[in-house]
Amino acid sequence: MGLAVAGLKPAEVTKRMEQLATGNWASFPASHQAAFLFARKQAHDPGNLSDADLKELEKYWGPQKMWNVVWWSARCHYMTRVADAFQLPLEKENVFFDKPAQLKKK
Repeated sequence: MGLAVAGLKPAEVTKRMEQLATGNWASFPASHQAAFLFARKQAHDPGNLSDADLKELEKYWGPQKMWNVVWWSARCHYMTRVADAFQLPLEKENVFFDKPAQLKKK
């Protein structure tokens, strides 16, 4: 859903998900690779996150944006676990699609 909200078309979402699922992220910028590695560790081994993990993010994202990566990753992990626990289905349509454009027409 997040990729659709970001504006990717269904075929682009499918391609991106396939790229991410392989674990071979060489086609992504180094900054994105660092964020993916952090998010994976945060999801699977959060007790072993260290200052070195944060320093790696900070190297690519800077001190402020690094915390955006940490926060958004944590939020997405949390929302996924809540949705899974309650078996909440995803919306069939992107409820955010074209909202700004529709508002501008009024």
